[in-house]
Amino acid sequence: MAAPASPATVVNTVGAHVDRLAVALPALRAAGPTLARWGTDLAGRLLAGGRLLAAGNGGSAAEAQHLTAELVGRFDGERQALSAIALHADGSSVTAIGNDYGYSEVYARQVRAHARPGDVVLLFSSSGRSPNLLGAARAAAGAGATSWAITGPGPNPLADVCDDAVCLPGDTATVQECHLAALHMLCRAVDATVRA
Repeated sequence: MAAPASPATVVNTVGAHVDRLAVALPALRAAGPTLARWGTDLAGRLLAGGRLLAAGNGGSAAEAQHLTAELVGRFDGERQALSAIALHADGSSVTAIGNDYGYSEVYARQVRAHARPGDVVLLFSSSGRSPNLLGAARAAAGAGATSWAITGPGPNPLADVCDDAVCLPGDTATVQECHLAALHMLCRAVDATVRA
């Protein structure tokens, strides 16, 4: 068994994590106008009866569900409930579709079932290369829905296939942390528009 790291090594490791996040923050700030535009657009669509369908894998699925919880519930103060669905959260559908059609279809099949013109499909991916998310973006186009992606470093295939994308730099952990900030920025824009 290897000897444990020294306390100084652990402190340096943790500090390096913060340094990586600091390097990514300017890109997150630069994404602010896009996220503000998305929030204004999304608020209008949701108030008109549209809905948001969100998806991701692993930590990105958690971000998708976090976003939908903020919209259906509340983010930062009272406002009406807004329609948002995290596609991975229906375990029976995910496992049935995965079993019958393959994992690459778990989101596309649901998008084909639920998305309508005027809806938004928002896809989270740290890599931008997941086949099931690429399929969901293509299914969104086929349904007449708008697709947005929040990804890791660009260019990447998911950003290319979606109608619009925010690509953030860094390793997986840094990207996921930036995705959390990005979804909260989006929520702030939605709330500001709904309450205007």
